[in-house]
Amino acid sequence: MTAIEFGYAINNMTKSMKPFALKLTKDMEQANDLIQETVLKAFSNREKFAEGTNLKAWLFTIMKNTFITNYQRMVRRKTFIDTTENLHFINSTDNIAQNSAYGNFAMRDIVKQVEKLNDVYKMPFMMHFRGFKYHEIADKLEIPIGTVKNRIHIARKELKSALKVYSKAS
Repeated sequence: MTAIEFGYAINNMTKSMKPFALKLTKDMEQANDLIQETVLKAFSNREKFAEGTNLKAWLFTIMKNTFITNYQRMVRRKTFIDTTENLHFINSTDNIAQNSAYGNFAMRDIVKQVEKLNDVYKMPFMMHFRGFKYHEIADKLEIPIGTVKNRIHIARKELKSALKVYSKAS
């Protein structure tokens, strides 16, 4: 396979690489960077690709390994080694202590709004919130599963409307 054919084949694969990169990174910019790094590694290691094998699988393997390497590098960068006798490894975080008053206000408001919900919506919503599956809620409350889903949806909609002051848009 010539370099032009190889480049064309990789270019055709980049669209199918984006969902996988996005699944790994959970961020569009980082996903684009990961794809770019994967393509660069693929081009620089073109001679290692055996013609007739699955190019997509080869590229996905490069992408996964690149992501893992970058992640491990980031974790190591945030790890400090204590040079005292005990030799502790300390993972640092770049977080700073924040005032939790805002979170406490928000939590009180959320609880207050959940309490205001009509019981017909509150029960399925709270059960779902506690981890029950839809079919378990339907069995426990003796109502159809579609009704359970509808009531949870309505409860979420009412809570979202009542708590819109906490949305990111505002």
